[in-house]
Amino acid sequence: MTLRNDQRGQAAVELVAVLPVLIALLAGVWQAALVGHASWSAAAAARAAARAHALGLDPRAAARAYLPAGLERGLSVSEAARGGEVTVTVRVPSLIGAARLGRVSATSAFAAQR
Repeated sequence: MTLRNDQRGQAAVELVAVLPVLIALLAGVWQAALVGHASWSAAAAARAAARAHALGLDPRAAARAYLPAGLERGLSVSEAARGGEVTVTVRVPSLIGAARLGRVSATSAFAAQR
């Protein structure tokens, strides 16, 4: 199969046209994975904080111990007045760093063990 002169380089031009779309799609998938990771980590930290609260220990320190290195900066821990309920909120990390994507939170409860 021979190509005509006006068709040479067409594959390269098509690749250049499609490449930004593929990169944006991959970045979106990766950002969704970061949101899921932050949510999963917040849930684990909330369980740890609720256990610590039930035992009379510091829930914030327990939550911080269960969070990965990048998530503890935006950590917020709030305790309910009754019921041993603890809510942990963390900032969602951004793929490009400059954008603020919000926060995710998780709540867990554990009866007091005193």
